[in-house]
Amino acid sequence: MCGICGVFDTDMQNRGISQELIKKMTSKLVHRGPDAMCSFVRPDIALGFTRLSIIDLDGGMQPLLNEDESLVLICNGEIFNYKELREELICKGHRFKTNTDVEVILHLYEEYPDNFLLKLNGQFAFIIFDLKNMSMLCARDHAGIIPFFYTISEGVFLFASEIKAILEYPGVRREVDLKALDQLMTFPGIANPRTMFAGIYSLQCGSSLLVKPGRILEQNSFWRLEYPKEDEIEYSNDENYYVEKLDALLTAAIKRRLQADVPVGFYVSGGLDSTLIASKVAALCPSESKHSFSIDFTHKGISENKFQEIAVQHVKSLHHSRLFGTEDICRYLTRAVYYSESALKETYNTSSMVLSEMARENGIKVILTGEGADELFAGYVGYKFDQLRTKNQQEDDSEEQELRGLIWGDKSFVYERNYGIFEKSKGKIYSPDIRQMQNVISCLNHRLIDNSLIESRNIIHKRSFIDYYLRLSNHLIADHGDRMSYSNSVEARYPFLDIDLISFATRIPPHLKLKNMSEKYILKKVAQLNGLPQEIIKRPKFSFVAPGSSSIIKQNKEFVEDILSYNTVRRQGYFDPDTVEALKKQYMKEDFSLNVPFESDLLIILLTFGIFLNEFKMPGLK
Repeated sequence: MCGICGVFDTDMQNRGISQELIKKMTSKLVHRGPDAMCSFVRPDIALGFTRLSIIDLDGGMQPLLNEDESLVLICNGEIFNYKELREELICKGHRFKTNTDVEVILHLYEEYPDNFLLKLNGQFAFIIFDLKNMSMLCARDHAGIIPFFYTISEGVFLFASEIKAILEYPGVRREVDLKALDQLMTFPGIANPRTMFAGIYSLQCGSSLLVKPGRILEQNSFWRLEYPKEDEIEYSNDENYYVEKLDALLTAAIKRRLQADVPVGFYVSGGLDSTLIASKVAALCPSESKHSFSIDFTHKGISENKFQEIAVQHVKSLHHSRLFGTEDICRYLTRAVYYSESALKETYNTSSMVLSEMARENGIKVILTGEGADELFAGYVGYKFDQLRTKNQQEDDSEEQELRGLIWGDKSFVYERNYGIFEKSKGKIYSPDIRQMQNVISCLNHRLIDNSLIESRNIIHKRSFIDYYLRLSNHLIADHGDRMSYSNSVEARYPFLDIDLISFATRIPPHLKLKNMSEKYILKKVAQLNGLPQEIIKRPKFSFVAPGSSSIIKQNKEFVEDILSYNTVRRQGYFDPDTVEALKKQYMKEDFSLNVPFESDLLIILLTFGIFLNEFKMPGLK
């Protein structure tokens, strides 16, 4: 919906918070909201807002104030159940100034100060500033769809939808968070609250942060994904109940996300999740042909064009497709890193950027997309491997078991790789200076999740919980989702991440998610209920991948050669230039290939990290 940013002098020292400063910060977020810009400036507090007009096009400008103007709200996002909440609040005597969805947040806060966040069904990041007691409440939605970054610089609390706005404040230092870099090297993404910038944090999903005078920060979790313990639940309903209930909840989730005063489109990958959404959109809007968008790759083996065409023919959409190859990846890679504000593990952020570019070119501001289904309904191959390991238990070496116990609280649980072996590989890639501190920065020595929430859970639920927080929230709907869609002023909405649907998904029997080694079994049943083509339902899971660094370095692009050059790598000081040279030779071989997703594209991390250093003028290792 927009971009937000702000400055709060918690020491009340009137340190030059000005209209000019907040304008500089807000200008860095114009791509998130190109339709209008506004600010709110008082002594010790300044708020900035850029608007992407979607609901109440004429009257929904922010900041918004309550009736007595004691509270100020700026919000990035959408509240999908706002109509029901609005009616409830009007009945209780509240007066609304606009027809925009987010105004309900202010009145909910007044009416239900202790639990109002649990009443929201939406994707949001917002702040409410109380002008009477000079405190700021910050909050972020349950899945972390909408970003919220913050830091404190000499008593000044700064926040923004993107870090680049925070960097406009003169006192903010630019330094790489080496622990975050190690997380990116090891796991699907950087785990909240860390970012690639030392001292700048990401508010954790489903959390609120209260900022008070005197540099006081109080963080609380108002929601978390929670699966039942195996000995605490009985699944008494039959399969049909779960299929029909899930179908109804998905329909309701999509219907909510079609609310807009601007055109809404959807992505079509050719897979089950996006086709199911597309089919329901077509059923909900029978008199209107919606725009759909897809990417088709020129590389053999990763094109999904056949299935995309089947899906489009099924839903009769106005379809737009673009052929995408290595040359396109090279063209968009620097922009993708700039908007992601991080090094990347894959190149497919570039194709996501082009999808939103196509949407914007065709006048579409809102897109529905299928992220979340794999994590909630056992869609990845790892869920199958877990079942095979359970049937054929083998003893791993004791060191690896100890590491798993340390990370997950379960010595038998395998997530993606053997970490002991990979830890030694990383040591060779890092520079000698980082190698000396590897034990300090290693993400294996720092807690990633609350292990009590996966203890005594079914193995499917255990993996789902980890995927939800590490893969989905910290990557797929972050650098790959929000940042790539908003780079072209497009809002992505995620029906599978509807709070009601997620809550129900945690109570679905795990054997209905993976049945007879068929992933997303219950979703396939829902698809059958909705008459999806059998070619889509029966096709094996196909991960969204794009050509990697091996293809890129063979293009002999000057900027790639410069970033990965021996002298550049040595000067920056983060990686070992001799190891990088060896990786380049290995990746240049004609027969080279990676076993994705079990092997990381190490060179794309090194390349995009180099781009990151350049784009954000980050210093070399001190």
